[in-house]
Amino acid sequence: MTRNHIHERTFIIRSQSGGNLVNLVVVSNRVSRASANEPMTGGLAAALLPVVEKSGAIWVGSSGRLREGAQKEPFAEIEALGAGALAMLDLPAAHYEGYYEGFANSALWPALHSRTDLIRTTQDNYQSYREVNSFFARALLKFRKPDTAFWIQDYHFLALGAELRALGVTHPIGFFLHTPWPTRDIFGGVPHHRELVEAMLAYDLIGFQTDGDRDNFLSYVEADLGLEVSGGTVQSRYGAARCAVFPIGIDPAKFAAFAAKSSSHPDVSRLRRSLNGEKLAIGVDRVDYSKGLVNRIEAFDRMLTAQPQLKRSVSLLQIATLSRGNIEAYGDLQNQLAKLVSDVNGRHGEVDWTPIRYLNKGFSQTVLAGLYRTAQVGVVTPLHDGMNLVAKEYVAAQNPVDPGVLVLSKFAGAANELDTALLVNPNDIDGMARTIATALSMPLLERRMRWEAMMTKLRAGTIQEWFSDFVDALDRAHALNDTAANDDVPASEPPVVWPVHSVASGAATRLH
Repeated sequence: MTRNHIHERTFIIRSQSGGNLVNLVVVSNRVSRASANEPMTGGLAAALLPVVEKSGAIWVGSSGRLREGAQKEPFAEIEALGAGALAMLDLPAAHYEGYYEGFANSALWPALHSRTDLIRTTQDNYQSYREVNSFFARALLKFRKPDTAFWIQDYHFLALGAELRALGVTHPIGFFLHTPWPTRDIFGGVPHHRELVEAMLAYDLIGFQTDGDRDNFLSYVEADLGLEVSGGTVQSRYGAARCAVFPIGIDPAKFAAFAAKSSSHPDVSRLRRSLNGEKLAIGVDRVDYSKGLVNRIEAFDRMLTAQPQLKRSVSLLQIATLSRGNIEAYGDLQNQLAKLVSDVNGRHGEVDWTPIRYLNKGFSQTVLAGLYRTAQVGVVTPLHDGMNLVAKEYVAAQNPVDPGVLVLSKFAGAANELDTALLVNPNDIDGMARTIATALSMPLLERRMRWEAMMTKLRAGTIQEWFSDFVDALDRAHALNDTAANDDVPASEPPVVWPVHSVASGAATRLH
């Protein structure tokens, strides 16, 4: 940053309802510094980047580095991000693996995606999860000012609100879950599930992607915790926790602009030349069992088998970025997918034609927009997904004169809004095969009508609207709790002194 004293800089958000100015601190497991021209893997970090840049919020997350031994003071690397700033924490090495791989992604992630059969965790993993939540809470105290509001993101931090309350924080604290929330019997398969949900009630506002996710959560609260729910609000020992739905969006105008100017990009132009007039279907996902990649490739295989006339007339570009390879279920899936793609290509391919182009690397948003526009069909078929922004990105990137067709799983949160896509059940392989073939032959007039209806939804629910709607709702939710008079940090507290690594100079400074 241009100043050594971050608290001299003003980071303010005004609620849409005209409420007070607040200093907004956004928290996620990882942050993003990538521009539109650098590789992006999508998901939470890619979604938050543009709104943090414009809003002036402070975005706190992991630096990607680990620290050995006890940390008396959390170490942060601070840098500017548009109108806002990034604060990147070095996390405790002793607990990171148990927190991230052991509990967040081997207990919570499978359960949240209704795969309790894949839960693999230990008591030590859970303890590490709580320790890292506690570590973040202590770090966040450094940003506390009288008008600060905290917005915590995703399943990595279910207990962070309770940890902040235990430290005496009475400020507004909101939480948004980017994944689905499963039925109460499924979430009951998570070790310490009751403690975690009780901890979540420390948040003033808990946001979900869909009505079904919110209803599942409230059903658990009523049946398993025995708490009364009224109008989506739960009363607990922490006070009132409001539960509401905020479907996350994208910036459709930005993606349209990327797509329009990307035709000259070498990656995009090479792809177009290589097609030789054949049509293209595209899928863009992390390698994750929730994304339905095996079913998708099997459906493409089934389509070519049932309709051999489609050979050489269409290929599938599947971009599948590798993730969480140290977790057994992910390593097994990577191997399964590689073998399956090889089998399909061996069965249907020819010396000068490959039916599936399978890439394990990421692309920038600019290039992705061009690839989306090149493809006549977007195939987004997760088995279970919170939203799936790829579906929205594909629609936004289309040429309005000649748009492609979105084939979308009805189990993606995006299906609630993009209901003029061709909706499929990803467990019905034959049905998906037929639907992809239908998409390939859809008349122009129908394609335009479906696309225009989806674009209307995207323009009405942008990422900027999602961001401001949540902040506004958090302001109102916090007003339900009688804590406003205690929000100020006591004047007797000593000034904050925090060691910071200066990105620009590499020199050590101290942040007051």
